[in-house]
Amino acid sequence: MRHMNQGRKLNRTSAHRKALFRNLVLALLKHERIKTTDAKAKDLRHFADRMVTLGKRGDVAARRLAFNFLQSRDDVKKLFDEIAPRFKDRAGGYTRVIKFGFRRGDAAPLSIIEFTGVSAKAEAKKPRKKRVQRRDSATGREARVAAG
Repeated sequence: MRHMNQGRKLNRTSAHRKALFRNLVLALLKHERIKTTDAKAKDLRHFADRMVTLGKRGDVAARRLAFNFLQSRDDVKKLFDEIAPRFKDRAGGYTRVIKFGFRRGDAAPLSIIEFTGVSAKAEAKKPRKKRVQRRDSATGREARVAAG
């Protein structure tokens, strides 16, 4: 029985799971906010928080442990120089999971996982083109046309 064994199997082999979470942590470090399934997001918290804790330590041994997991020098540098210093006064809980809805194809529950310093509202939105209603000279009907 698997009593008290942490983590979900996610219908993958252990090597596949390890690669999956490595890739998800790399994506989270790069974008600081990603959308994935609920189960993956909940399990990803453990790995992401562990990497930030290593980043807060800041010593050579912590860098080597982080590189051993991430396998990317650029991402280790970003973790130690940009992301970890943001959480120097925080004792844990560096990520947040927000329920997002359901995937269209298979109705899998989706979540957004992000670092707590990033908020959904604070993220800059792309400017939208304003829609202007104009009359079409040929038909006399109103037609919506993108301005700009």
